[in-house]
Amino acid sequence: MEKVTVIGAGGHMGRWFSKYFVDAGYAVTGFDTEADVDSKGVEVASSLVSGILRADYVLLCTPTRRTPEIIRLIAKEMKRGAYLIDISSEKSKVISSLSRIPAKINPLCTHPMFGPGIRSLKKRNIISIPVRDAKTELAVSKKLFPGANFVTIDAAEHDKKIATILGLPHLINLCFASVTSKTSRSQLTEKMSGPTYKIQRTLAEGIMSESPDLIETIISNPDMRRHAEDLWKDIGRLLTAIQESKTEDVLAYVRACRERLEESSDLNASYKKMIRMASSID
Repeated sequence: MEKVTVIGAGGHMGRWFSKYFVDAGYAVTGFDTEADVDSKGVEVASSLVSGILRADYVLLCTPTRRTPEIIRLIAKEMKRGAYLIDISSEKSKVISSLSRIPAKINPLCTHPMFGPGIRSLKKRNIISIPVRDAKTELAVSKKLFPGANFVTIDAAEHDKKIATILGLPHLINLCFASVTSKTSRSQLTEKMSGPTYKIQRTLAEGIMSESPDLIETIISNPDMRRHAEDLWKDIGRLLTAIQESKTEDVLAYVRACRERLEESSDLNASYKKMIRMASSID
């Protein structure tokens, strides 16, 4: 039976992966200095080093800012031929650390594009970032996570794309949550709200359930700066146009945005999906 050690096994993603590997038939060991490791079927390691010595796979469910240091700390202690797996949401510093681990250790740099609330990996996206041997690393990832969809991309491009996919939505919803939480959630507001507000509020509150460390990491992505500046400029442009009663400028902005979206999306179909989402919330 192959052995998996999950570092950070007491956190949300650590718990999810611990259960996943137990259910998949692996012998799972967990270690965490911040939270209790109490997942069913998981052996608790007495120390970081003792937990990794005999592991065939070591999975890091650790805060991104600490991951490079942990990689340097444990790689030399792992057994020959073992795999060191990273799942962090920013890769620029992590990929540098993984590329310098001893040759006896195999790196796997991945980014699961899902949270701990999912029940199955089926059709879920996992990004694979090559470190040494893209083909082999992808094959091992597919073996560990069958049923998932895989996309291979280099670290620099990953961080650029993630700034759009995760960074911008997190930034917008963090600010939305901050503004709306400062006003009272009265019964009248609830009675008045329609699909747009309900969906946006639910999305913002769902994002705010994530750990502050994760949110900070996602919006601190250096590639986020350009998106944030564009957002700030567009908000300022629209507010100025509104204040100066430049109706045509606002309409032109809306039309241009709509035209760009229609090149790749069916907006009517999206509206129907929005209504179904709102109905599920109700």
